[in-house]
Order: sequence, then structure tokens, then C-alpha cells
Amino acid sequence: MSEVRVLLAALGFACMSIKETFEKLEGKGALIGYITCGDPNLEMSLKITKEVARGVDILELGIPFSDPIADGATIQAASDRALKAGIRVDDCFRIASEIEGTPKVFMTYYNLVLQRGIDKFLSDCVDAGVSGLIAPDIPIEESDDLLRASEEYGVDLIFVVAPTTDDARMNRIIEHTKGFLYVVSHLGVTGAKDSLYEGTINFIQHVKTVADNRIPIAVGFGISTPEQVENIIKAGADGAIVGSAIINLVSEGMDDEGDFKRLRDFLKSLREAAHRA
Repeated sequence: MSEVRVLLAALGFACMSIKETFEKLEGKGALIGYITCGDPNLEMSLKITKEVARGVDILELGIPFSDPIADGATIQAASDRALKAGIRVDDCFRIASEIEGTPKVFMTYYNLVLQRGIDKFLSDCVDAGVSGLIAPDIPIEESDDLLRASEEYGVDLIFVVAPTTDDARMNRIIEHTKGFLYVVSHLGVTGAKDSLYEGTINFIQHVKTVADNRIPIAVGFGISTPEQVENIIKAGADGAIVGSAIINLVSEGMDDEGDFKRLRDFLKSLREAAHRA
């Protein structure tokens, strides 16, 4: 644990780390739920995010960005709604700071980190209780500054591997990844799918073999149903990342208690599938 995290723990601001979350699950799969900060506006986003946080093991918070190259139509639309509502990075830190009890991970693009300043961004993560950071557009070869800062501030820097990642590079990424390894289930962008792509299960099993228990692996991109969650956990994944399916549901409208119950029930079905597997 970094000196910053130690100080915060002494002051009573400690939250469960990502590593501790996986350990507490004792072999059960983790449900990692993604939601875009500020969608459709700040007030409603706070309500939705708190609801999602209660229904998942780890919360992934997307910071809206004008050019989200790794995201499909659903998350792009959510980012667009948030930006049109005037949401900025400061608002995302505010949302994160109001979520308690669930480990939080920011997913953002490196330009936003650089614009804020690497040390400032990581320091603000600590202040908001954010445990991890995913920046999918920064390759391991160019990440020395971010690695240094993440180590100094005790924020887990989570790297991504895809079916095109060869074993040598995958090993290098695993050596530097903390929290969990983000495994992209297929080539392309995010988005809910009706079924898993052919070869996804084999790829999960291969990554699990290469990782050799050095780091938990969590699979995202296209995971949208309890059956898919259960299948990827059974294949050897330690966690399932669901984003577009959650956003699709909330984008239909969160106008009353019935809509929030629908969200709770959906998250419950996903989480039970992860834990059951």
C-alpha cells in the first residue's frame, strides 16, 4: 500500500481494495458493472450510480469523452448525453466520492489524464476513493509516467489484453497490471451481444494459463446476460464486466421505483450468475 493510502487508512478513509474484493469472494466470480458518469444528467446519474454500486462487486465509472475509440454505440451515446448535460471531469470525481462501500475503478482516455496532470489525476482518485484506473488507449510501452504515479498513489493501473496480444507482450502487461487484467472478449468495440463470440471461451482459458494466478482476470466487451456471465466464469475468468447492457436498460428511462426495481433485478441476476459459477 502506498504512503498516501496508509495515511488515508489511518484517518479512517480506507475502502476495500480490488485485491481484497476478489479475495473476499473466495473463488466466486466478481460482477463488475460499468456506468457512464453524468448520464443523462448529474442528479439522475448520482441516483443510478448508487443503485448500480449496490448491485455489483466492483463499480467501473466511465468518464465521458468526445472520442471514445474503444466504445460502441451504446456507451458513445451515453457519453454524448453526459457531455451535452455539461458533465466534466470534476463532476465525475464528485460522483465517485459519493459512492461508498464498493471498490471503484475509473475508465477514461489518456488525454483526460494528461490534461488534468498525471499526479493531480491520481491524487484526486485517492481523494474520491477510486481504487483503480483503466486507460485503454495508453500502451504498456508508453506508460512509465502513469505507472510511476499509480504506484506512488496506490491506485491500481489496469491494462487490457485482446485476442491479438501475443504471449510475450501479455506477460509484460501482466507483470505491470494491478487489481485485475482486463480481457477483451473479441476484436472491435464495446456493446451488448446476444451470444459469446466463437473462440471467446478458448481465449479466456489461454489468458488464464498465461496469467498463472498472478492476477485476477476480468472479461468485458459484449457480456450482457446471466448465461454469458456464468459461462465466462466457468471458463476460468475471475470476473465479468457488464456495461452496455446496463446502460441500455437505464437509457429506457428511470422515472419511478418500478424502473429502479427493474435495474436491481437485472443486476441481481448477473451477480448471482457470477457467484454461482
